Amino acid sequence: MADSNEGNKQAAGIDRRSVLKMGLGAAAGGTLLPGLSGVAMAADKYPAVGNYPAGVSGDSVFVGLTVDLTGPYSAEGADERKGYELAAEQLNAGAPEIKKISPLTKKGILGKTVKLGVIDAETKPNSAVQAATRFIHENKAMMISGSVSSAVAIALQKVCNREKTLYLAAISGSNETTGVDCQRYGFRLCYFAYMAAKAISPVLAKSLGKNRKAVYLVPDYTYGHTTYDSMKEFTEKEGWKTVGQQVHPLGAKDYSSYLINIANSGADTLVVIDYGADAANSVKQAKQFGILDKMKLVVPYMSPFLGEEVGAEVMQGVYGSMGFWWTLEDRYPIAKDFVAAFEKKFNEKPHDSAYIAYLNTALWADAIERAGTFYTPEVIKAYEKGEKRQGPVGDVWFRGADHQGVVNFPIVRGKKPADMKNKADLFDIVDVINGADYLPPVGLLGCKMGSA
Repeated sequence: MADSNEGNKQAAGIDRRSVLKMGLGAAAGGTLLPGLSGVAMAADKYPAVGNYPAGVSGDSVFVGLTVDLTGPYSAEGADERKGYELAAEQLNAGAPEIKKISPLTKKGILGKTVKLGVIDAETKPNSAVQAATRFIHENKAMMISGSVSSAVAIALQKVCNREKTLYLAAISGSNETTGVDCQRYGFRLCYFAYMAAKAISPVLAKSLGKNRKAVYLVPDYTYGHTTYDSMKEFTEKEGWKTVGQQVHPLGAKDYSSYLINIANSGADTLVVIDYGADAANSVKQAKQFGILDKMKLVVPYMSPFLGEEVGAEVMQGVYGSMGFWWTLEDRYPIAKDFVAAFEKKFNEKPHDSAYIAYLNTALWADAIERAGTFYTPEVIKAYEKGEKRQGPVGDVWFRGADHQGVVNFPIVRGKKPADMKNKADLFDIVDVINGADYLPPVGLLGCKMGSA
């Protein structure tokens, strides 16, 4: 995968069932968290809920991260981890960069040091749920975060809702996360299938033409199916014809049987809904089969790692949407701050997985500071007020009705190798999408929010 050497070293020593408990800036091996100090809190007007007040009875607050360090989404998971580490480091230092997003921040959150624990979710819902449950019960976690798979995100949302613990999805592209599976204790910041499809379809029709015939390669779980549904809906409104879909298991290695059917489909456009290592493997094999010599390639919900994995020769001219691309630093001062701080700490460019982890953590701190308490029902109310903050790509906030983040994101196109300024300069930004204009109407996707 496209992890940095440092990221590989960090992941290498992790037992999948063990916890890395670390203060900010701890080395990859981690140090054991100190026990709660037992510092007495002032008389509290709020009743006990979830891990409140036990989880903040000392001088620190614990965050449990269930990130994919193995499995088909491991590159994104390792990148997420770096984003969380950078955000928590800046929060604990009261860094000026974090104050631009969370202006009430001083040092820590309400004066408490943020401590992170990491368990490998393995891109498996059961592993993630076990990890989150362990964090909640053993470490008194006040927040759980981390996901790339929407199946993982939805499972974590449900267990955290039951445990009355805040859950912040990282990457989760399924319509169902803040649709039919929305939860009072769950929030999703990133854009998702409906938004991506609605935003990219007019760009595709204008750039590639309105009379195209599309065939889809679809991973067999909630992200794949809802992304296919949304792409089919919005491309057909632009005049495209859908001629079929090939559905395969998550984590497939051999795509030959699916690609044979795609080659014989009569399509002139291959839409790869795969993500992470699945996208890299399927695109490489489609190139080997000669399919990409005859069909245009579209990756509507694209990981930045894909360009690094398959190379500019294959990705030139390929359209996709991303949560973040590092050249946004040329347009947005906070993006420039983020990219510079990330490069200084990790000696590499951030990807959208690190970006969403970083921003999620900053906005969590902001919600707590605005609420004036860690009491989770009040923190939820602070989120639900929809107060806008400046993020790396403009205004960002959450809808109260379904806890969906309103966030801007770029449409990108792969650069020709001759046009690249350096090896990281893989994509042109075609447009920056105003997220508020591409959200589904409240209720369209079936969210019925329970009480806190």
